[in-house]
Amino acid sequence: MTDIAKTEDLFFNRAGLDRSRVEGIIGESLRNADDGELFLEYQQSENFVFDDGQLKNANFDTSQGFGLRAVAGEMSGYAHASELSEEALLRAGDTIKAVQVGYDGTMAQGPAQTNQSLYMEDNPLNQTPFETKVRLLSGMDAYARGLDERIRQFSASLSGSWQAVQIIRADGSRAADIRPLVRLNVSCIVGDGDRLEAGSYGTGGRETYESYINSDTWQMAVEEALRQAIVNLGSVSAPAGEMPVVLGPGWPAILLHEAIGHGLEGDFNRKKTSAFSELVGERVAAPGVTVVDDGTIENRRGSLTVDDEGTPTQRTVLIEDGVLTGYMQDRMNARLMGKHATGNGRRESYAHLPMPRMTNTIMEDGNYDPEEIIKSVKKGLYAVNFGGGQVDITSGKFVFTCTEAYQVENGKIGAAVKGATLIGNGPDALTKVSLIGNDMALDPGVGTCGKDGQSVPVGVGQPTILLDELTVGGTEV
Repeated sequence: MTDIAKTEDLFFNRAGLDRSRVEGIIGESLRNADDGELFLEYQQSENFVFDDGQLKNANFDTSQGFGLRAVAGEMSGYAHASELSEEALLRAGDTIKAVQVGYDGTMAQGPAQTNQSLYMEDNPLNQTPFETKVRLLSGMDAYARGLDERIRQFSASLSGSWQAVQIIRADGSRAADIRPLVRLNVSCIVGDGDRLEAGSYGTGGRETYESYINSDTWQMAVEEALRQAIVNLGSVSAPAGEMPVVLGPGWPAILLHEAIGHGLEGDFNRKKTSAFSELVGERVAAPGVTVVDDGTIENRRGSLTVDDEGTPTQRTVLIEDGVLTGYMQDRMNARLMGKHATGNGRRESYAHLPMPRMTNTIMEDGNYDPEEIIKSVKKGLYAVNFGGGQVDITSGKFVFTCTEAYQVENGKIGAAVKGATLIGNGPDALTKVSLIGNDMALDPGVGTCGKDGQSVPVGVGQPTILLDELTVGGTEV
């Protein structure tokens, strides 16, 4: 059964809606608009939290609703409801007509259709019994405590969701997508005397729980969280000052996502509030730096078969060999900037407007062996994992906290350091990239991006890279 057929059953057969009547309401509601759509959503989600030997939380939720949008020039009218009924749609239609008063727009052509499917349609929540999920988390706790008696606290969580969406335009064209998503997280605290340190690890993707119930997967997650905690237990105070910084592969690309990626979203550049505004065709990074946003990687957390406007996702080159080539676009910003939508129109739920958002944001491979990169550093920092960070889109300034980092002296990795922060400016940092490794890796599947109060799942990736100079905030006296 196709995604269209499955969502047809959810939104029309079960809800008792007449599709021809719904399409008539959409057409009337968007009569004078430049663009718009009806976004229908049904979602099931669950979350289990196991903490210190006990199941502390087990939640299950089902939600559904619609969002009806009209775009007139730079204005958007939006109405949403959790009630799937003709009456609710008519009320929503009356609401969004307000932005079209005195406006005579021409409805934009709809997005291209696609037959691709980047992930399975199976509902992960239905395939694995409750007892199996609880047993998994309990087994992880026992396994961790058997590995090291220094564990003072251990927690694990398992979450999953199944989202079905259908997008209907004024001309009756439709797109649909069914999106599974699961995530496994582990955290632990180890102690030595009065000193306590934490470690964490997570993994996930657009698939079922099957691969995470596999002992090889969850044992690796537990071992990695414990390894990080033990590393931090032996850490010394981080140095401070300007120095070369090596960023490890995979998850450290969250810095790329935050400090660079947001600045390459279409809305910030249309409004000229990004540090990258009006720089297409100009060099913004060192030679060799190529950055792409790719929503088409199979089973990845940030991937989408179609975005939340019905546009198929794609591989969008943002920076090629150091030169800015374009931005990520939703339909509205693409139209206003005279560009094509890139499949980056995303929204948290039916209750939110779509906007340009990243999917999987990646810096591509270079030619250097990672060991060569480390050997080239006389005195600097090797950052492997990151926690939270703050970014100013307009200026590009960022501050990121390292959760795992090491001193580098005379080309060798030395002691782990605690309390290191990376401080810099995104556009400037890109020009400081001097060596790019050949070990590009994607993050393990835990990324969540926030923008304008909306959260969506994302992915990141990069190889090992060397920045010749970056400000490190440390705690070393």
